[in-house]
Amino acid sequence: MNYIGSKLSLLQFLEESINKVVDKNCHVFCDLFAGTGIVGSYFKRKGYRIIANDIQYYSYVLNRHYIGNHKELPFLKLTKEISELKNIEINNRKNFVCSYLSNLKGAKGFIYKNYCVGGTKNKNEERQYFSDENGMRCDAIRQKVENWKKEKLITDNEYYFLLATLIETIDKRANTASIYGAFLKQLKKTAQTPFVLKPAELIMNDQEHQVFNEDINNIASKIEGDILYLDPPYNHRQYATNYHILETVAKYDNPKIHGKTGLRDYQNQKSLYCSKSQVKKAFRDLILKAKAKYIFLSYNNEGIMTFNDIKEIMSLRGKYGYFTKEYNRFKADKSENRNYIASKTLEYLHYVVCR
Repeated sequence: MNYIGSKLSLLQFLEESINKVVDKNCHVFCDLFAGTGIVGSYFKRKGYRIIANDIQYYSYVLNRHYIGNHKELPFLKLTKEISELKNIEINNRKNFVCSYLSNLKGAKGFIYKNYCVGGTKNKNEERQYFSDENGMRCDAIRQKVENWKKEKLITDNEYYFLLATLIETIDKRANTASIYGAFLKQLKKTAQTPFVLKPAELIMNDQEHQVFNEDINNIASKIEGDILYLDPPYNHRQYATNYHILETVAKYDNPKIHGKTGLRDYQNQKSLYCSKSQVKKAFRDLILKAKAKYIFLSYNNEGIMTFNDIKEIMSLRGKYGYFTKEYNRFKADKSENRNYIASKTLEYLHYVVCR
């Protein structure tokens, strides 16, 4: 996914920097602003036991698969509905199930009725987040997966694999510039292409991982690890509004929506880290609560907390330091629509060796 604040291009920088600080007796990596799970997945591959958390449910779904799943998905009970599965090797069954779901007849469900032209025509707000065909495909697949779960034909691990696959696949066919704060007036080429489920990668290993869906300041004192990595929002824009449709696909809870973009209520998902008046207090609370040998914070030079704010607070726990890396700015729309002038930003990786 093309995700705000994604650390995909910074993974090597993060690993090299972290390895310069930590001792060799570190086995548990905590990623508590996990987003799409890019950082946690990377360190999972390096052999760490991962503890991941995010307040957004779509993020929880992605991490529940990428971090939580670490063994093959056999879909044993689903053979009751799809008898052909019995003849498929276990390591190929997830591909077969995705192909089966991709071939379902479309359904005029919540996504089609609220986020496609056909479903919103002549309503107060006409929306075009997806083509009619892709909206109906999404509804049909989402309904089928939920029915399988209710009928206990799939395990939790299989359920979250299928949801993560759907979220990532439908996101690639969204008629947006990148985020869901607005849709394009005309269907772009990629949005016109009917989607086919591409199975989400399964990262195998022998560790048992944990994934949570909570406010970080509520969970920080309950989690203990060697390395705590923090990647909070840097500015006032809430992730809940930027990715609200993915939240609805994940929950499929028929929420009350409003306005031109069909926004769902997100009051219980508002991040204090997007508030200039509250971020320092929240961050101080988090750092003092955290149970880790080492704490690392990703934050760029345009964040609402200053360098001195961060240094002052992190130094409360021990020996403070930082690394820097220049990288290209995330752009969700044309640059002239933003107030930013620079095309690059400076990423800081702050750290503290806790006493």
